[in-house]
Amino acid sequence: MAQDIRDLFKKDNENFREKMSEGHDLRFLNKLDKKLPEHGKPSWSWLQIAASLVLLLGFSFGVYKYFEKPMEVQVADTPIEFEEIPTKSLRDISPDLKKVEDYYLANINLELSKVKLTPDNKELINGYMSQLEALNKEYKRISLELTNSGPNELTVNALITNLKFRLNLMYRLKEQLQTLQTTDSINKRTNV
Repeated sequence: MAQDIRDLFKKDNENFREKMSEGHDLRFLNKLDKKLPEHGKPSWSWLQIAASLVLLLGFSFGVYKYFEKPMEVQVADTPIEFEEIPTKSLRDISPDLKKVEDYYLANINLELSKVKLTPDNKELINGYMSQLEALNKEYKRISLELTNSGPNELTVNALITNLKFRLNLMYRLKEQLQTLQTTDSINKRTNV
């Protein structure tokens, strides 16, 4: 009864070597093409890659926001007082320049005190005041430069020129107000 296993396998292989019917493989390939056509389906691989990238970016942003520490802002209970930087002006350089500065500042303040604000001239005065404020800021900047670099001819002349501009600005405002006042009074007389 003992049979050689190799002999059994040889006999078994001969039994299964039956021939398939004619055109069997062609029919199988046609059926396969109908069920899974090669060229009919679009390739969605690029869409899958894009979706993966969007998910990865969204996840990364979520992790970043989760671990991000909020900026802590501490508000002081008492008001902050800023120290004004001491600056030099013309009066600190010499007594003669002090007189020049005092002359211009006194005349500027005198002209400012003469200005009377009315609804008719409010817009005009506001325009001149904004120009005067710009000149004041420039004067402070030049004074700071004088403090940092020391007195020299250019900075002293720039300070004096600034004072002249401010005084001339006040004179022009005075003239404009007088012109406005005379045209208003002429208009009132002709309307009566």
